[in-house]
Amino acid sequence: MNYTTKDIQKRVDDYISQFKEGYFSPLSLQARLTEEVGEMAREINHRYGEKPKKSTEVDKALEEELGDVIFVLTCFANSLDIDLSDAFEQSMSKIETRDKDRWTRKEGGMKGE
Repeated sequence: MNYTTKDIQKRVDDYISQFKEGYFSPLSLQARLTEEVGEMAREINHRYGEKPKKSTEVDKALEEELGDVIFVLTCFANSLDIDLSDAFEQSMSKIETRDKDRWTRKEGGMKGE
């Protein structure tokens, strides 16, 4: 299944909206996001780093950890009424301008040029 950011935000909102508690506070969501990024980092370290898993640790898919980060990030955006597409556009515009000459370009430039 392919989702747009609007689809992702709506699906998360549909899920969260069925509970009286609703979204966590921004501070709690920041803590949750930090937790999930830490879990993803741990998985990456086990998979690609020098720290092997303990024999008692469960093997988690990196995709699952990345999905958890996306879920919590989406909760954060929804709770603050931020459109993820708009936020992404602002970020990419800034990066494409600020870093346009920072890296060595491949022959042929950007895709689609």
